[in-house]
Amino acid sequence: MRMIDLSTPVDAAAWEPEPVLHEIVTPAEGAVHMAEEMKLHFGVDFDPAVLPDGELLSIDTLKLTTHTGTHIDAPSHYGSTATYGVPRHIDEMPLEWFHRPGVRLDLTGAEGDTVDAEFLDKEFARIGYRPNPLDIVLLHTGASAWAGTQRYFTDFKGLDASATHFLLDLGIRVIGTDAFSLDAPFGKMLAKFKETGDRGVLWPAHFTGREREFCQIERLSNLDALPQPYGFTVSCFPIKIKGAGAGWTRAVALL
Repeated sequence: MRMIDLSTPVDAAAWEPEPVLHEIVTPAEGAVHMAEEMKLHFGVDFDPAVLPDGELLSIDTLKLTTHTGTHIDAPSHYGSTATYGVPRHIDEMPLEWFHRPGVRLDLTGAEGDTVDAEFLDKEFARIGYRPNPLDIVLLHTGASAWAGTQRYFTDFKGLDASATHFLLDLGIRVIGTDAFSLDAPFGKMLAKFKETGDRGVLWPAHFTGREREFCQIERLSNLDALPQPYGFTVSCFPIKIKGAGAGWTRAVALL
């Protein structure tokens, strides 16, 4: 079996709207820290020099949001209420959603900031595949080429409301994208709202989640490395964070 990593790293050196803080205690520092803890809590003197190379264990402490790196948005991320009931958190989602056959759709040639249902329907016809319920649909926008730079957050394609409903009508419950968001870039949505006054242009893909339950994977990578648009399995179990609206995932394609 071949595995293709579809995830972007959590990288404190990369540009983020909400910067990542990554503090590292080295193995040598960890040995000194342990000696101090032994003295403080147990009254025992411990010399780190007796350890191999004077080292013990490293410790990483990170401060970041659950929307940093490749992550899965839960229904509760879209709002506190929904027409179908109480939105579930990421720790409450069924595992069966996150290990399913996958299909990749190519959005790289699409015009504008969003694609609609008609575009997706034609793309399914082009690749000769109609998804089954609970297939995981991956949207290849090409935006992952800009990951780690400011352009990643301003230059990508999303779904409009019709496209999101179209996928959900097919029984899809997990939609993935290699872009920062499943919607259009924030600045372009806000500019369009200011021009038209139409509230429907504001986060239509996300807000569809207030009407219908689904999850989205954002900030995928390497979708162009998939050798074919279908015939693979996506494994993307979210980290189990109690009561959270999202959780990180190490998304992988299995061929």
